[in-house]
Amino acid sequence: MPPPDGGLAEEVSGESRAMASTVTVRALASGDRPAVERAVARALAVFDQVEASCTRFVPTSGLMRANAEPDRWHEVPFRCYCALEEAYRAYRLTKGRFDPRILADLSRMGYDHSLPFGAGPVATGGASPRPRQPLPPWKPRFDPARQAVLLGGHGVDLGGIGKGLAVRWASQRLRDAAVDHLVEAGGDCYCAGRSPEGGAWRVGVEDPFGGSSPVAVLELTDRACATSSIRLRHWEAAGTPVHHLVDPRTGLPGGSGLRAVTVIDDDPAVAEVWSKTLFLEGLPAVGRFADRLGLAALWISDGGALGISAAMAGYLTWRAA
Repeated sequence: MPPPDGGLAEEVSGESRAMASTVTVRALASGDRPAVERAVARALAVFDQVEASCTRFVPTSGLMRANAEPDRWHEVPFRCYCALEEAYRAYRLTKGRFDPRILADLSRMGYDHSLPFGAGPVATGGASPRPRQPLPPWKPRFDPARQAVLLGGHGVDLGGIGKGLAVRWASQRLRDAAVDHLVEAGGDCYCAGRSPEGGAWRVGVEDPFGGSSPVAVLELTDRACATSSIRLRHWEAAGTPVHHLVDPRTGLPGGSGLRAVTVIDDDPAVAEVWSKTLFLEGLPAVGRFADRLGLAALWISDGGALGISAAMAGYLTWRAA
């Protein structure tokens, strides 16, 4: 809603660091500024809550207590319980293409602790990746009365979907105080209402090769955007280059021929799920898969070529030559 005088609303912003990402919240205060400031603080706090309960780098987190004994029931914190339910929902939505049971694969390649990505080449004591047998169907069990889960056989990693959920939940905390807002965390964002300039929010798609300029600009209103990229989280395991986007069908880093995939959806967690799922399809299939499902997707190949699905065209306002 525009301010009573017809001018631009005042912006309230906040920033923090959580989930290995810089988190930014921008909200337009057209009325009660203190209420908007409190809402921004509550939105930023969501990321700390999700990280505390869903991290795989702290053995005492709710997730890792469940991972330690996946064939036993565990009562877990509320955010962790909801994230596990959402991960299972995504598993069913994608017919198993999204499967968070890759914890052992990441650990085997040396990503069992926080790594100093962005500080130069990273090498670990992990083993060189080798394919494994496909996992059996995932059949976790949930007890809402006790807020308890039984993961069933294999540990899970909630990194990507956890960040998407944190963006969703942070946006929900802002809505009553500020209809117009942006929540962004490490390439995942939700753009609600109008921007400070009065129109759609403009979102730059990061260059996965590390360039300072975006490779494309999108215009979004009441839409989420998520990017799965290997720009940052890659390392060497026993001398073999690997990255964090593991194909659950093989246990190996996937996405042959791709550097990054961006997806637009109504929901940031769903956008995150589809961006990873599309990435794992690899360059030969990504476009066909996106168009078959009607997904608004953009991808960058290892050679730097940019491709878009039919549904993405309406959001794209600029692309690099």
